[in-house]
Amino acid sequence: MQIINMHDAKTHLSDLIDKAVNKGESFIIAKAGKPMVRVTRVDAPIEKMRTGFLVGQIQVPDDFDVMGAAKIQALFEGAQ
Repeated sequence: MQIINMHDAKTHLSDLIDKAVNKGESFIIAKAGKPMVRVTRVDAPIEKMRTGFLVGQIQVPDDFDVMGAAKIQALFEGAQ
């Protein structure tokens, strides 16, 4: 997806919107390099997050919440 800075977006807004509507080319407008908004065609399909795609493929140990607790505590206390 193309990232356009604010000044260029103002200058070429008609062309950018034309591409988004007619060619499906969404774009992001950034200010000082920081992405601010995504512009896409209104009837464009919304991308759904893929949750649960690793179900059954990973196993979390029962002691996951305390794994390495002693080492972490030693690092915070400055012990080696």
